[in-house]
Amino acid sequence: MAPASADGAFSLLWLLIALPLASAVVLLLVGRRGDKWGHLLGCAAPLGSFAIGVITFIGLLGRDESDRTISQNLWTWIEVGGFHVDMEILYDPLSAVFVLLITGVGSLIHIYSVGYMADDDRRRRFFAYLNLFIAAMLTLVLASDYLVLFLGWEGVGLASYLLIGFWQHKNSAAVAAKKAFVVNRVGDLGMSLAIMLMFAQFGTTSIVGVSGVASEASSAAATALGLLLLLGACGKSAQVPLQSWLLDAMEGPTPVSALIHAATMVTAGVYLIVRSNFIFNESEAARTAVVTVGLVTLLFGAIIGCAKDDIKKALAGSTMSQIGYMTLAAGLGPAGYAFAIFHLLTHGFFKANMFLGAGSVMHGMNDDVDMRHYGALQRAMPITFLTFAAGYLAIIGFPGFSGFFSKDKIIEAAFADNIWVGLGAVLGAGITAFYMTRLMIMTFVSQKRWREGVHPHESPRVMTVPLMVLAALSAFGGVLLLGGWITDWLEPVVGHEEHHLDVPVWVLTVFVLAVVAVGVVIAYFRYLRETVPDVAPTKVSVFTKAARADLYGDAFNEAVFMRPGQYLTRALVFVDGRGIDGAVNGIAGLTGRAANAVRRMQNGYVRSYALATFGGALLVVLAMLAVNLT
Repeated sequence: MAPASADGAFSLLWLLIALPLASAVVLLLVGRRGDKWGHLLGCAAPLGSFAIGVITFIGLLGRDESDRTISQNLWTWIEVGGFHVDMEILYDPLSAVFVLLITGVGSLIHIYSVGYMADDDRRRRFFAYLNLFIAAMLTLVLASDYLVLFLGWEGVGLASYLLIGFWQHKNSAAVAAKKAFVVNRVGDLGMSLAIMLMFAQFGTTSIVGVSGVASEASSAAATALGLLLLLGACGKSAQVPLQSWLLDAMEGPTPVSALIHAATMVTAGVYLIVRSNFIFNESEAARTAVVTVGLVTLLFGAIIGCAKDDIKKALAGSTMSQIGYMTLAAGLGPAGYAFAIFHLLTHGFFKANMFLGAGSVMHGMNDDVDMRHYGALQRAMPITFLTFAAGYLAIIGFPGFSGFFSKDKIIEAAFADNIWVGLGAVLGAGITAFYMTRLMIMTFVSQKRWREGVHPHESPRVMTVPLMVLAALSAFGGVLLLGGWITDWLEPVVGHEEHHLDVPVWVLTVFVLAVVAVGVVIAYFRYLRETVPDVAPTKVSVFTKAARADLYGDAFNEAVFMRPGQYLTRALVFVDGRGIDGAVNGIAGLTGRAANAVRRMQNGYVRSYALATFGGALLVVLAMLAVNLT
C-alpha cells in the first residue's frame, strides 16, 4: 500500500530534523556571543523534536494498522534522466520508535551535558555538534530513499568525528577520531555499492520502490545486496571485522559516548538491516552472514569487557556485545526483527544510563577512568550508585528489568533457529553478568582505593535527574512487550513469525538465569572476596592478555589491511614514478637533449652556415656520383 500524505499533526514532521539542524547552524555561526545561552538553545532543539515526535506518535497510534505509513515530500533532490530522488520523509511504526529514542534519550544527554561541560570553554560548539548528530540520525531513520538515508549516514559519521575528537588538543582524541572516520569509510563503501546495485537492479533507490520489487530479484542479487548492506552496518554498528574504532571512541567527552552508544551511531547498522528486511528475506545466505557476524561480535565484545580497567572502555565492549545480540536477532528474519528493535530500545535506556553514570563517577573522581582507583563509592555517590545499579540489573537480565525481557526473547528465537547459536547467545549472557558485576564491585562496592587528593562527591542535579529518568526506563522498559505490543506495532513494517522451542519457555529462562548467576558468583568471589590491586597485574594468562589487546583486532587490521595497503601504495608509486613518469620524462629529456644539440649549430656565424651549406652540397654530389657509378 502506498504511503499516505502528511496532514494535520503529520505536517510537522519536517521540523523533527529542522529544529536540531537549525540550532546547530546558529550555534556554529553566532560565535562567542552565544556562549551564555548556546547550551540552552542546544537543549531546546531536541526537546522540541521530542515533543513533535510524541504528538505524531500518538497520531499514528490512532490510525488503523494498514494506514500507519505517512510520507511528506519536501522537494525533488535529484532528477537526471530516469534517476529520481525526492527529499521525502517516511514515517511509519519503525521510524516512529526511533524518533522517540533519538530525541528522548538525546534530550536527556543534552541536559546532562549542561552540567558535565559547564567548565569547557567550547561548550557552545559542543552543543552544536550534538545537535548536528541528532539531525543527521533523524535524517537517516526518516529517509524514504536509500540515497537520502546515505546522506544522514554520512552526517552521523561526520558528527562522530567532530565529537570523538572534540578535545583535539589530546593526540589520543585526534587519532581516535581519525580512526573512527577511516574505519567507517570501509563500511560506507559497502553501503554506496549497495545503493548503486539497487538502481542497476531495480531502477530505483526508493525504500518503498525497492521493497515492492525485491521479490523479483535473483538469489545472487539479493545475496550481494544483503552482504553489501551488512558491510555498511558493520562499520556504523562496530561489528566484526570493523569493530576496532569503538573502544578508541571513548576519548571523546562522556556524553558523546552515551549518544553514540545509546541513541545514534551504533544503532544505525541495526536499523539498516531491519529496514531492509525485504532484501534479507530473499537471501538465506545473507541472513546467515548477519547471524554469524552478530554471534561472533557479541562474544568478542563480552570477552573484551572482562579485561578493561577503564570504565568507559568496559562499557564500550559491552555495547559491541549488545549490538551483536541485535544483529543476531535481525539475522533470524521475521522471527527476530521485532526483538532486535525491542532490545535496541531497552539497550538505549540502560546503556545511556550507565555511560552517563560513568561520567558522573568521573566527575566525582577528578576525571580518573581507572576502576582500580575507585571502590566504595556507593555512599559517596548514592544517586549515581542506585541509578547505575538499575542499568546493571537490566543489562545482565535480572528478572523484571527491561533487559530480561528483550535479551531473553532474542535467546529464545536463537534457540528456535539453531541450538549452537542459542548456546553462544547464552554464553554471552553469562560473560556479560561476569564483567558487569566486576565493574559494579570495582567501582561502587569493594574497598576504597582512591588516589591522594581525590574527594568523591555526588554530581549536580542537572546531571542526576537524567540519570533518574533513564534508571526508571531501564527498570520498566520491558512493558513494551506486554500483550505483544512491540511485535504487533512493528509487524506491518517488518513482519513477524512465532518461534517454536522444543522445550517450555520457562525451562530456557531458568537455564539462562542459572548461567547469569554463575557469572555473577564468579565475579563476586574474584573481586569482592579478594583484594583488588590498584595496579593491573602484569603476569596474566594468554586469554587476559588477548582481551586487553582487544583480541588483536587492531593487529589483525594492520597485518591484513593496513600493511599490505601500504606496500601496494608504495609499489604503485614506484611504478608510476619510475615506470610511467620515467618513460614520459625520458622521452621529454631525450627530445630536450636533441634540441640542445641542434641549437648549438645555430651560432649566428655566416662562415659556419656557409661551411654547413658547402658540406651538405658536397654530400649530395657524392651521393649522386655513387648512384651513377652503380
